Amino acid sequence: MTDTTLAPASVNPAVSTPDLPGAPFVDVGPPACEGPHGIRYDFNYGCRVKVEGDGWRVRLLDREADVVLFDEAVSDATVTSTRKYFVEFRIEVYRHGELVFEHDYDARGKRVYARLPVGTLGDIIAWFPYVDEFRKRHGCEMVLSMGEAIWSLFRQAYPDLHYIRPEEEEAQRETFYASYYLGIFFPSEDRTHQPTDFRVSGLQKTIAYLLGLPALECRPRIVLTDPTRQIAEPYVCIAAQSSSQCKYWNNPIGWMETVKFLKAAGYRVLCIDREAVNGHGLHWNHIPYGAEDFTGDLPLQARASMLRHADFFVGLSSGLSWLAWAVGTPVVMISGFTHPLNEFETPYRVINFHTCNSCWNDTSVEFEHKDFLWCPRHAGTDRQFECSRLITPGHVQRVIRRLMQDRKLGSDRPEEH
Repeated sequence: MTDTTLAPASVNPAVSTPDLPGAPFVDVGPPACEGPHGIRYDFNYGCRVKVEGDGWRVRLLDREADVVLFDEAVSDATVTSTRKYFVEFRIEVYRHGELVFEHDYDARGKRVYARLPVGTLGDIIAWFPYVDEFRKRHGCEMVLSMGEAIWSLFRQAYPDLHYIRPEEEEAQRETFYASYYLGIFFPSEDRTHQPTDFRVSGLQKTIAYLLGLPALECRPRIVLTDPTRQIAEPYVCIAAQSSSQCKYWNNPIGWMETVKFLKAAGYRVLCIDREAVNGHGLHWNHIPYGAEDFTGDLPLQARASMLRHADFFVGLSSGLSWLAWAVGTPVVMISGFTHPLNEFETPYRVINFHTCNSCWNDTSVEFEHKDFLWCPRHAGTDRQFECSRLITPGHVQRVIRRLMQDRKLGSDRPEEH
């Protein structure tokens, strides 16, 4: 090990209570694992070491990076690492100059907890497979929480993972050797909870870095509880709604012309958004004209089954695109506000590089969650939302034609003009 000290840990009297604004854990309680001489330690919300009395010296090291993170004399304190994501920690504790305890992170056979967000779809589908990869790499018993509706997508495909409801976390906390909180954290420069900027790494791979795994695209497994096809005719699913106006396809005739094109190709066009109408203030977005209304807050298993039997899906950078990808349905993704590296790989991505684009992945701007009309470069001008407004229906139709040709779909495709 080198003697360089980097990213110093914090020292809190008696109990570790992170004071970061918006921290996912406000009170983590005492460390869960017991060592000799009354020492307690764990890796819940960082590496934590608690000692009582005086004459102690605590060292925290990153074995992989070969650096000393903390090395100080302490008394009646809990030492907590600054970094809350996965690190190959080593703990060394000295009493009156004598090494009395050392421990290298080793989760094999231990309970490790991963908390995923509640209420999001695309993020969880993107991040979920890394939880199981972590379990396999470390040989641990993996416990996770998320919204129960989304867990229904994965329950049968991942029998080795143990699900708990988010409200059950506190009661089981003392049984966890380590805990990790999976998400993208704002401000994006935060390096306490995430080792890399998601704007650079992309939405999915940022969690691979957070868990210390290879940053490779990883598709989750989903088992359909009812794999029966419910619609006999050839159909395509579309989804036009999103949580912020920049995520929409803002071309005023885009969806109308695309629906017309798909129906001329012999398809039923089913809109499967949760909401038929969505917006804020004076800005409202309606179900595309001509599409069949299959909107509603249906079980995700029903949505997954419908997507699985569709010839393909046309949508935005949104949760339903991730769900379509997860069940193996080809995805035509229309997005100008994100760079293609942000989402999963699809040969049918639609973006116009001749206009303003990719602000979501621009490290010079920060997303404003409360601003439904967020457009960091051109807000209030005639260029607002041009990243998607200038994606033409002709561009989308050409990509759809290519998909249909690649997959030999439909014999009555309209000719290109």
